[in-house]
Amino acid sequence: MSESSLVRVERCDDGVAIVTLDNPKVNALSTALLGQLQRVAEELSVHPPGAVVVTGGDRLFAAGADISEFGGPAEARRVGAAFRSALDAVAAIPRATIAAVSGYALGGGCELALACDFRVASERAVFGQPEILLGIIPGGGGTQRLARLVGPSRAKDMILTGRQVRATEALAIGLVDEVVAPEVLTERVRERASELARGAVVAHGLAKRAIDGGLDRSLAEGLTIEQDQFAEVFTTHDAHVGVQTFLERGAGHATFEGR
Repeated sequence: MSESSLVRVERCDDGVAIVTLDNPKVNALSTALLGQLQRVAEELSVHPPGAVVVTGGDRLFAAGADISEFGGPAEARRVGAAFRSALDAVAAIPRATIAAVSGYALGGGCELALACDFRVASERAVFGQPEILLGIIPGGGGTQRLARLVGPSRAKDMILTGRQVRATEALAIGLVDEVVAPEVLTERVRERASELARGAVVAHGLAKRAIDGGLDRSLAEGLTIEQDQFAEVFTTHDAHVGVQTFLERGAGHATFEGR
């Protein structure tokens, strides 16, 4: 395990890396924490594991930005840039990422969960973008990633009212992918992450690049991105093994090595 003062990283034997926020008492996403998170995400991109889990505490995933760092427009630019750099780095990790959310994920905490590929929540999880209650708006990707995930109308409902969304509603609107009992959250997320880590993980990264890269493009441009990644994946050892195993034994029998 490698540790920093605000973000801990554990690489497990099953190929899963667990990134844990550790900024008592509410896991506030200060610029210091965001800087550490960015460096962790960049390291996980250079030396990727099989899959990544991002988590916080049992009662709080993360309560949002460190409000004490707010000020005028100059401070807002600085804080917003820190969020942009850190969460873009998380989103760019070329492996599947899962946010394990137990308790509150508010403001920047919700935005961090949105930057992951999947979100698994405990039954007591609560999501929200409450910035409007301070007279401001989300600055860590909430207006963009939330709208792309749940649609513009639902995103506006959450952002313009600042209301909190509990786990069952979050599941219904597509904000989370799965809701489980609090006592099995860790086990369930590790199960999902371990399963992903056993897959063709290099292909996971290429598929993510195609999906994410095509979201803001025309269909024709997105299809071009897909074709490029489709050709690239055939340079991998896993593709060779997967195709050959299918021809010999059928689907579902390949053992991938992540290269």
